[in-house]
Amino acid sequence: MASFDVVSEIDMQEVRNAVDQASREVSTRYDFKDTGSEVKLNDANISLVSSSEDRLNALRQVLEEKLVKRKVSLKALSYGEVEDATGASVRQLVLLQAGISSDKAKELNKFIKGLGIKGVQSQTQGEQVRVISKKRDHLQTVISELKEADFDLPLQFENFRD
Repeated sequence: MASFDVVSEIDMQEVRNAVDQASREVSTRYDFKDTGSEVKLNDANISLVSSSEDRLNALRQVLEEKLVKRKVSLKALSYGEVEDATGASVRQLVLLQAGISSDKAKELNKFIKGLGIKGVQSQTQGEQVRVISKKRDHLQTVISELKEADFDLPLQFENFRD
């Protein structure tokens, strides 16, 4: 039986590189001079700090440009509330979402079953969904349908086996 796994992963090395590039650009750009703007990567989130909300939006745009250049999906980012910080500045936490939650896995399974392709089965295995079928063409159809659908998380397809 042919099968593949649907996963949602983030390449943390690419995220780290993008944050470093964004931080370097912010430190050299004239429009960020004396705004106290900074981008920091923590374990599972990115911290954005700036002097005003419009500078924070510009900072977010710089970060997103760097992430897109490094092929990190923006669907993996979950923006928190803009909060007032010390010294008349504002900050925002950006959470990095990796893995497929049980709710999203149920949604994916329901979507795959709703396609109505005969002989295709899907099951949740931890933070991934395994799709099984006797026919390779059916699996390729499922992959293309999943790519077109929007589940608000970056999906990758791994371990395609015949």
